[in-house]
Amino acid sequence: MTLKAGTNPTAEYREKKSRFIAKLAHVETLDEANAFIASVKAEHPAARHHVPAWVLSGGQTHSSDDGEPHGTAGMPILQVLHDSGLRDVCCVVTRYFGGILLGIGGLVRAYATSTQEAIEQAREDNLLVEMTEVVDVTLTVPYAKHDMVIHLLETGGGLIQNQDYATEVTVAARFRAGTQDPTLQSITELMQGKKIYIVGKPHFASLG
Repeated sequence: MTLKAGTNPTAEYREKKSRFIAKLAHVETLDEANAFIASVKAEHPAARHHVPAWVLSGGQTHSSDDGEPHGTAGMPILQVLHDSGLRDVCCVVTRYFGGILLGIGGLVRAYATSTQEAIEQAREDNLLVEMTEVVDVTLTVPYAKHDMVIHLLETGGGLIQNQDYATEVTVAARFRAGTQDPTLQSITELMQGKKIYIVGKPHFASLG
């Protein structure tokens, strides 16, 4: 399971006047995770701690205590993410200190609970989706053929993820692994035999 791209379910937990705000995001790379962490820090510049943890579908994980006592913040968040079965997801818990020390047990409980509540909010909002084996395709499309290529991609089961308009249009599309060949063959025929795409390696991700 993963989180729908572009969504940020959030939950707030309070413990002895401290506020713990957990925010989730779908990420597929280290750069995307770091960008999300930076955005949360910018959103809450007055907070004392911004504790991150992330799990990628390739098996990579990371957590940081961001100044909290060792093992009381990042690892509890990471453990909740692991236990939930979510992949390609980053959680940042922002803490506003309320003036009362919570102790080790209180910190672990607060960081874990806020993360659990954010995941539960995602579930209630139907923001959790199944992961499947996919391939990403990058196409460099002349403007004159753009509309026809997009039509072939969409009717052939491709999910358009991004379009970059420059001298030509760079289109990023995603297919369920093994379904892309008929569509790509049709595009090659449209381009009179010219290959305008690059197919990435199969990997597990969301189609939603």
